[in-house]
Amino acid sequence: MLSKNQIKFIRSLKSKKQRSIHQLFVVEGSRMVLELMESNPDELAQLIVTTDYLEKNEIPPHFKYDLTDSITFKKLTNTVSPQGIMALFNQPKMAYQEQDFMLFLDNIQDPGNMGTIIRLADWFGVKQLVCSLDCVDVFNPKVIQSSMGSIYRVPVHYLDLQDTLRQINLPVYGAYLDGENVYSQVLEPKGVLIMGNEGNGIRPELTQFISQKIMIPRFGNGESLNVSTATGILLSEFRRTTPI
Repeated sequence: MLSKNQIKFIRSLKSKKQRSIHQLFVVEGSRMVLELMESNPDELAQLIVTTDYLEKNEIPPHFKYDLTDSITFKKLTNTVSPQGIMALFNQPKMAYQEQDFMLFLDNIQDPGNMGTIIRLADWFGVKQLVCSLDCVDVFNPKVIQSSMGSIYRVPVHYLDLQDTLRQINLPVYGAYLDGENVYSQVLEPKGVLIMGNEGNGIRPELTQFISQKIMIPRFGNGESLNVSTATGILLSEFRRTTPI
C-alpha cells in the first residue's frame, strides 16, 4: 500500500513547480495509462491502481504497480469519476531543432485547448511545437488528458518567440481575424504557423516577423472560433495544399 510520504509526493505533482523539479507528470484513466505504458515503458516511473480496478481489469504482467484503496485514490486524482488507475511518467527530453514546418503558440492559456492542439499536431504530422514562455504547462493534468497520449510523439519547447523567430529563415504565417482568406492563398510547404492567445490573439511584438496574415472566413453568424478548432482547420489547409 502507498505510504503517507508517497501520497504526499504524488499530490504535490499537481503543482507545476513540483512537476518541473522532479521532471514527472501524472496520467489518469485506463486507456491513456496503458497506451503510454506500452509505447514508452522506459518512461514509466510509478503505476498506482486500486483494488477495485484489479477486480475487473488486468495489468500486463511485466509491469509492477503499487496498490491502494479507492478512498486514498480519490485524494490523488484530478478527475470527478476516477477509474482507479494512474501513473507517473518521466517528462520527455527533446532538444529544439528547426523543422521545415513548425507550429508556434503564443500565450495559450486553456489546458483543454493546449491538449487538443498537441493532439492535432500529432495527427497532422507537425514535428515541432514551440510555446511562448507564458503558455500553460503542457504537463498540466488537463492538458495531458486532452492530448490523448500525443505528448511523447510531439516535441514541445518553451522558448522566447521573438528570439526564436529572429533565427528562422522561413515564411511565417499568423492567424488573425483581419488576415487574408486562407482558402485563396498559396501556402508554402515550409514555414511557421503562429496561433495566438484565446482572447487577445498574437501579441503585437511578433507582428514584425509575420510574412502573411491569414484568416478563416466566416460564413455564418458565430462571433469567433475556439483556438484549437482554428488550429485544426489551418493545419488541414496547410496539409491539403502542401501534403507531406
